[in-house]
Amino acid sequence: MTQTTPRARPSLRRRVLGLVALAVAVTALAAGCTATQKAPVTIRTESTKTIFAGGLYRQRDSVAHNAAMALEAEGKTTAAAAANEIAKTPVAIWLGDNYSTKQVGPFITKNLEAAKKQGTTPVFVTYAIPNRDCGDFSAGGFSAAEYPVWMKAVTSALKGHRAVVIVEPDSLAMLSNCPSQADTRLPLIRQSVEELAAAKIPAYLDAGNSHWVQPTVMSERLKKAGIQYARGFFTNVASFYPVDDERSYAEKVSKLTGDSHYVIDVSRNGQGWKGTWCNPEGTGLGQDPHVSAGTTGLDALLWIKSPGASDGTCNGGPKAGAWFASYAEALVHNRRA
Repeated sequence: MTQTTPRARPSLRRRVLGLVALAVAVTALAAGCTATQKAPVTIRTESTKTIFAGGLYRQRDSVAHNAAMALEAEGKTTAAAAANEIAKTPVAIWLGDNYSTKQVGPFITKNLEAAKKQGTTPVFVTYAIPNRDCGDFSAGGFSAAEYPVWMKAVTSALKGHRAVVIVEPDSLAMLSNCPSQADTRLPLIRQSVEELAAAKIPAYLDAGNSHWVQPTVMSERLKKAGIQYARGFFTNVASFYPVDDERSYAEKVSKLTGDSHYVIDVSRNGQGWKGTWCNPEGTGLGQDPHVSAGTTGLDALLWIKSPGASDGTCNGGPKAGAWFASYAEALVHNRRA
């Protein structure tokens, strides 16, 4: 057997240096463990100041602004003044099937560039889901094959920019009216939300309003639609319920969906519910939209529905989405003080 030479004992200096190196390594490892244990910042955990950095973008050529210009050209000064009053306030920008897959990207980009100059955050609304509105006044939308392609164009235009997306108003709440759409609609929305999340775009999903679908039912629909990938959900779009009603309902839905954040549409709730959802008389503009402090689940009160745009051919209104001048005047007149 070959005899080995015994190892020389290390000098005192080398032992001290070794102990120091070991201490440094242990400290670094501990720091690394702490860093990995800390939850990463995600779309769901960002502050409201980050999500809506700089405040809300006001589109210069908004629906209300364009209506005001047309009314002025017709000499309808009172109606034009009401439209101009509405145009002073930031309102979400709707993206529907009136913008083709080729058109939607440039339109988004134009507003992103304008928002960047303002230093504000634009809020976009997608509204082109197949069988939109279950065939009612706002019927339309793309086919199940076309919709994902269109949404990829939307997401591609938004990627790398500051923006918020309101995903398909009424799409989940209205499954109570057309449940046969669930098998098509839920996967399409989920795919859209996952792609928006991958592009780091905060999205909010449809949760109806406080007097429509029960929180337990709505929370299950939101989970199937991918709420875990989104910032949260929205309520009261194109509806009229008071903020207190909506917050009470939203907090229940939030708890059932992993403490999701939410936003509330206050564009036309200044006088509360008036007995019908379609161009009701006596309604008024709600409080000015603003971002919350972020101490609760409420991220912001927004004007999502364009005040003055008709709900449909009911109560004397034109087709859904068209400017309803007399209704806009009433909204301004009845504005919440």
